[in-house]
Amino acid sequence: MAQPYWVREHVRRYRESAGTDGHGWRGLDGKQQLPCLLLTTTGRRSGDARSTPLIYGQHGDRFVILASRGGSDRDPQWYGNLVAHPQVRLQVGRDWFAALARTAGPEERSVLWRSCLSVTLRLGRHMFLVRS
Repeated sequence: MAQPYWVREHVRRYRESAGTDGHGWRGLDGKQQLPCLLLTTTGRRSGDARSTPLIYGQHGDRFVILASRGGSDRDPQWYGNLVAHPQVRLQVGRDWFAALARTAGPEERSVLWRSCLSVTLRLGRHMFLVRS
């Protein structure tokens, strides 16, 4: 499935500027300043590298991303890739590095969720709308 134009454009700007354009995202309403990283996964069927800009939170030295697909009941495509191939690459600002991704267990989800809420309270409203 092809990524929307705005996603491809965000990835292009992020990479070409070494993270200076794209690390801080204004959100769809243009009024926020949300931290974004680039997650590069391996396609579970194609084997191709796939990069996606994602809002992130931090918990200690760990990066936390939410597989929310904008409120859908279905997981985003990148999450299926991540589960199939947990070895990923991240670009956070100027820094690129390899990482091993995993899905948080039930006991740590509430703690990690609070870390993400510190990034934006809108995520809390989003989660309420998805789960209600």
